[in-house]
Amino acid sequence: MSRRRFPWLSYLVVVTGAVLTVVPFLDMVMTSFKGPGESGTLPYRFLPQAFDLSNYRAAIGQLDLPVLFRNSVVATALITGSVLLTSSLAGYALAKLRFPGRDFVFRLVLSTMMFPPFLFLIPHFLILVHWPLAGGNDLFGRGGAGLTVSVAALAVPFLVNGFGIFLTRQFMVAIPDEVLEAARIDGAGEFTVWWRIVVPQTKPVLVTLGLLTFVDAWNEYIWALLVSTANPDVMTLPVGIQLLQDHVDPTRTMPIVMAGLVLSILPVLLLFLLLQKYYIRGVMLSGLK
Repeated sequence: MSRRRFPWLSYLVVVTGAVLTVVPFLDMVMTSFKGPGESGTLPYRFLPQAFDLSNYRAAIGQLDLPVLFRNSVVATALITGSVLLTSSLAGYALAKLRFPGRDFVFRLVLSTMMFPPFLFLIPHFLILVHWPLAGGNDLFGRGGAGLTVSVAALAVPFLVNGFGIFLTRQFMVAIPDEVLEAARIDGAGEFTVWWRIVVPQTKPVLVTLGLLTFVDAWNEYIWALLVSTANPDVMTLPVGIQLLQDHVDPTRTMPIVMAGLVLSILPVLLLFLLLQKYYIRGVMLSGLK
């Protein structure tokens, strides 16, 4: 009733939310162009006195950008691809295949979502250190550094995602069984049914899951910091940008860090712009489900 009587109230809430979301992003971009001593002064100036690219040159000069970017891209691609593949396959099995213990497995998957990720940091690291036949280790995982010497250490703990399995399973349940049975009668195997029928119908959900996974993997900091402490060669962009604060002129610290952050979010922003149609559709379907 209030929405019909005061339609402007809904627009006011939406505009306020949009402003609160966009202004910090614009402030980050503006700060990245500020000169020495401009950031953090009172009265606060939103716009820089002169738009200068020196902060970006300083950030690129201080960071080994090609190596950090490569490590982030490789780790993010491995995590995103693996999560999409395993979530789709496991979701299909839990939604459309009948086998003993299916409900128990699904509950087990749900239970993994109830533990904080920080609980597994040390166990994951010890597993990677003692990984057999990797990084100089013998068959029993002794004598070397295991997988911590490779970029794979950044991705291995995140290759399977319980939330991804749950999300895809919930969408696949709604696919009519008659369609799948008709394909099986025509001679299609389970892999063909999954690839030719199930995956196309769940594309919006998979794109949404892929974007969420990509953003989480790209911005991962705590685990990347732990791994890069053991091996600086696998340092990622978030860790490198954080370390900028210790290696630049204090009067230019914030603008240079903001410049590094702008460079780091460009791939995420570009990916979202390219896939926003599928992402919005996936979010809408999530609300309907």
